[in-house]
Amino acid sequence: MRRHVARGLSIIELMVGLVVGLLVSLAAVSSAQLFNATQRQGVSVGSGNANVASALASIKNDLANGGLGFFGDRTFLCNTINLSVNGTTLSNGAAFAPVQATRVASNDRLDVAYASNVIGGVAAQLYSPSAGASAALKSQLPVVAGQSVLLASSDTTANPPCVMRTVTAASAPTLSSRQELTFGNTGANNQVAFTTNPTFPRHSWAALIGDLRWSRYELNGTNLRMTNVITGATATLLRNVIGFRVVYGVSAVVPAPDDTSIGNTGTVINWVKTTTAGWGALNGTNTPQVKALRIAVVVRSPQREKNCDASASKPTLWGDLGITADVIEPDVADWQCYRYRTQIVVAPMRNLVYGQ
Repeated sequence: MRRHVARGLSIIELMVGLVVGLLVSLAAVSSAQLFNATQRQGVSVGSGNANVASALASIKNDLANGGLGFFGDRTFLCNTINLSVNGTTLSNGAAFAPVQATRVASNDRLDVAYASNVIGGVAAQLYSPSAGASAALKSQLPVVAGQSVLLASSDTTANPPCVMRTVTAASAPTLSSRQELTFGNTGANNQVAFTTNPTFPRHSWAALIGDLRWSRYELNGTNLRMTNVITGATATLLRNVIGFRVVYGVSAVVPAPDDTSIGNTGTVINWVKTTTAGWGALNGTNTPQVKALRIAVVVRSPQREKNCDASASKPTLWGDLGITADVIEPDVADWQCYRYRTQIVVAPMRNLVYGQ
């Protein structure tokens, strides 16, 4: 009978098998890494778009309220303001606009101020002169102790600052007496003596504010940050932001009441930058022309591309508006290795329009 001798793999066969297995493993690992990188990039882009849209929606909602409480009888009440909170001075007669975009370094800073009380859209006139410690009103304001009111002088010659006051007592009107508001020293807005402490002639204005909301949006490095100007609290809305710019949508003229003639309807006819001459600061003259804001955010992808051909040119803004385009400078030297995304939102300024 023929005997079969058991035979194993030779050393050469074993080495060939190991090399083939190693090559297959390396190919599988490389494919998995490429897939994971692609997946991470897709998730990053998707979540980044959602975050930018959410941040712009929040700013747009804030702007929808901007200006509430700062208009009376179709007139912008304040060009300057005295404002303090619990003994801390926030504005000592400084220039003021309820919506203001200011160029800081290479980006814009956006301030939005408004009353928390929707009844702040209506202001009441003072029945008698006031020195700012109390106010007798011609018509009733639904105000209670602890809420704030804005006192605006009717003296258009001296044009003194408005003053924010906290109501510490409010008497109800009767058939023989006017409603009177008292602004005691314990009130949150009543504890600072300003450089100019104006008096308020008869027919000055008192607007119900309730709680003043004042938000500031600006870049801190590459973080888009919101600051509550009243409390000082901050929150980061977006990261990897390299551009935050604002332009005003303006009308040619301020329409007179009930004037609907062609060319004088107060609609947006032009867009202007914060760096345009005459628009670096809003005031009583140009604030009524502002009908909308256009806000742009430019975000850089956090993940660097393997090949530096992700971007052929730097991001630009406003080229579609008929004004000189802005080139947004990236924050990295190898900027071509990253992807950039721009999102823009248009926010109508309804309170600035309705207030007039």
